Amino acid sequence: MFAMITPLADLLLSPDDMAAVDRDAAASGIDSYQLMEKAGQAVAASALRHFPEALRYVVLCGPGNNGGDGYVAARALRQSGVEVGLFHVGDPRRLKGDAARAFADCPIEGEAIRNYAPRPGDVAIDAIFGAGLSRPVPDEVTAVVARTAEAEVPVIAVDLPSGVDGRSGHVLGAAFHAERTVTFMTRKPGHLLLPGRDLCGALEVFDIGIPARIVRAHSDGMIAENTPAQWQEKIPSAGTDTHKYKRGHLVVFSGGPSATGAARMSAMAGLKAGAGLVTIASPEDAMAVNAGMLTAIMLHTVEDDASLREWLADRRLSTFVLGPGFGAGEKARRFCLALADRHLVLDADGITSFRDDPQILFDAFAEGPTRLVLTPHEGEFARLFPDIAADGALSKVDKARAAAARAHAAIIYKGADSVIAAPDGRVLINANAPPWLATAGSGDVLAGIVGGLMAQGAPAFEAAAAGVWLHGLAGQRAGKGLTAEDLVASVTPF
Repeated sequence: MFAMITPLADLLLSPDDMAAVDRDAAASGIDSYQLMEKAGQAVAASALRHFPEALRYVVLCGPGNNGGDGYVAARALRQSGVEVGLFHVGDPRRLKGDAARAFADCPIEGEAIRNYAPRPGDVAIDAIFGAGLSRPVPDEVTAVVARTAEAEVPVIAVDLPSGVDGRSGHVLGAAFHAERTVTFMTRKPGHLLLPGRDLCGALEVFDIGIPARIVRAHSDGMIAENTPAQWQEKIPSAGTDTHKYKRGHLVVFSGGPSATGAARMSAMAGLKAGAGLVTIASPEDAMAVNAGMLTAIMLHTVEDDASLREWLADRRLSTFVLGPGFGAGEKARRFCLALADRHLVLDADGITSFRDDPQILFDAFAEGPTRLVLTPHEGEFARLFPDIAADGALSKVDKARAAAARAHAAIIYKGADSVIAAPDGRVLINANAPPWLATAGSGDVLAGIVGGLMAQGAPAFEAAAAGVWLHGLAGQRAGKGLTAEDLVASVTPF
């Protein structure tokens, strides 16, 4: 579990866990209909607050409790004096429990959802399925999704846009693209994982009054949003007695004379992240190129694995980055395996070098504390973990978690929704990365930041998570149109 108590706002519960929270809240004596009442009222308030110009609020109600929230919202909107249209999936007279009561209390006569024809000035409230959907949406809902999108009707989703899997963020056939989503108590992974995150629009988390102890009882504490609260206490901070050797020595391997830039980007990022010393390990034929471009970063000749092993007699060389611009192949494999007793961030070409036999890599780092950080993007992930990548039933969280356990490594499964996983099952989903981070050299900078944090003594998982977050923060600071050079300049340590 995460060392600190995760704030409720950062917690992520699966749809099944949230359903269990609702059941336990009712069993504890809390009036479950009053919870539905608060949820529906919150949705109505959001609609009126953010879309006061609407000529008609159209509430689309499903066959379960999400629909019940919709019937409450429709009643609240009617009571406020605005025009309300109501359309339902299935026969609402067959609803049960709180949803049946919400339908009975709603004074608006609804129509079948197939009859909804968007009009100019409509704002739609999607209360059809929410987060609990596990199968493709029915054809009549697919048709409404298409008509609503074609008419450019703004959508407010209740809990999660219908058609988005709350566990994985995947689209189940078709899904509304909401401008706003109102969810309750805490979020689901599908609120942060793509494409679900984009389909949610602006997200509001509304406290409907379920005690935090009940919510936390159904969280295993193993998954959350990637924020400083999850790892900051494990990231070393500089004290008054610090010196460069206490802040660690990071080594970044350079490629040949025509492929040195990536290593320099990584090295400078590690230095900016707080490493006390950074050295580029360069082949002889690239020494002149690197020397002409380096100032604060040191340079050391490493021609082959024999010279590497000789240099490794210096135990102060604790942390290494291998991959950026290095070239894939036998040399990368030999260097990596020579570093099995050190801390290693393996990126890019380093990852690809093990595509034919990844188990050699995993076996080398299998014993003892986690020392290896892998930073694959989608394609590199599939090279190391082809069976996991091909399993369509797994979410990105599931895949990263399985990969971390197999490799005994901290995994940064990169993307706009990067997932960071530890071998013990802890997972963080990152959400602070701006889209303009997708640029050449961005991954090299990330590898260097993670390496710089590990060199200072941060554990592999916490260094990986903090590195991803700092990388996103640097991207925000650098702004649109950034280059990798801009990104490095925007990296700041804690």
